[in-house]
Amino acid sequence: MPKMLCCTTYERAVKKNMIVFDGIQSITQDYRDVFVTIGNFDGVHLSHQHICRKLAAEAGKAGRKSLVITFDPHPKMILHPNIRPFYLITTRAEKLELIEKCGVDATVVIAFDQHYSKTTAEAFVQEFLWNQLAIRKIIIGHDYTFGQARQGNDAFLKTKGRKLGFSVEVIPAFKINDEIVSSTLIRNYILEGDVRTAAKLMGRHYNAAGIVGSGAGRGAGLGYPTANIEPEKELLPPPGIYAAFVLVDGQSCMGALNIGAKPTFEDYTSTFEVFLLDYAGDLRGKKINVLFVEKLRDIVKFDGPESLKRQIAADVEKTRIILKQEKTFGGKLLC
Repeated sequence: MPKMLCCTTYERAVKKNMIVFDGIQSITQDYRDVFVTIGNFDGVHLSHQHICRKLAAEAGKAGRKSLVITFDPHPKMILHPNIRPFYLITTRAEKLELIEKCGVDATVVIAFDQHYSKTTAEAFVQEFLWNQLAIRKIIIGHDYTFGQARQGNDAFLKTKGRKLGFSVEVIPAFKINDEIVSSTLIRNYILEGDVRTAAKLMGRHYNAAGIVGSGAGRGAGLGYPTANIEPEKELLPPPGIYAAFVLVDGQSCMGALNIGAKPTFEDYTSTFEVFLLDYAGDLRGKKINVLFVEKLRDIVKFDGPESLKRQIAADVEKTRIILKQEKTFGGKLLC
């Protein structure tokens, strides 16, 4: 299994080395004659990481700077606004931090809107990649397309490269267990509840953060007080009970997570709540980050609170066993 990033990726303080240019107009003159890659990079999964690391390594060997070109918001949010939810894997901040960890020198985030969506592949290459950046090499994934009506592809880039004087490298499909790693495949695994397989393709656990609010207090009444949060992301696993790492106040804790309704109490509103094992303190108002490790079971209706309480105890014990054995967790558990 590929090595995963430490599960404290989003919380710990890291030295910021990568420059982030907010728009094409902000790119400085020292970013000419560069090596580039281009993509949406939602999820910054293992295939994306492979491309970005290769870009950084090859640019370094050639004595050039490396530049990642990406977009915000994701083009599908502008081109297909009615197809909801959008199910993005990473927030903008997460995406940039993960790209930075690949060692590139800079990323430019291009604001994608209706006007920009009309940019042709020809104009993008000639006016931006060549006239402004004078790129020396571009590295792209095997299936990447760009420009109005997706007219830009590897063949188009190679033709332009021969004419203008830059090289093009197309990275073959990145596979794990005979599956081509892609953002779409990862989304599907998450939506199916197979968060462990999604993690193998991402190189880290999928996460969802949010602010802790007030709940109905049923968990506390059963002896298992939960932190109720409104996740920032639309992309969530299906209803069920999950073992998860929880990051709060710089600490990494074990958690048993409930997504969905509470049929035992005839409450069919969906909630996202997590019980932190071995944690003492008031979490209300704090931002916590949940990292999904494994689905334990589906939501079921019990014949009463006592039966539910016994099942919760079993879930908590199973959660403890799973998370203590989790080989991909690189941080120190503080609670």
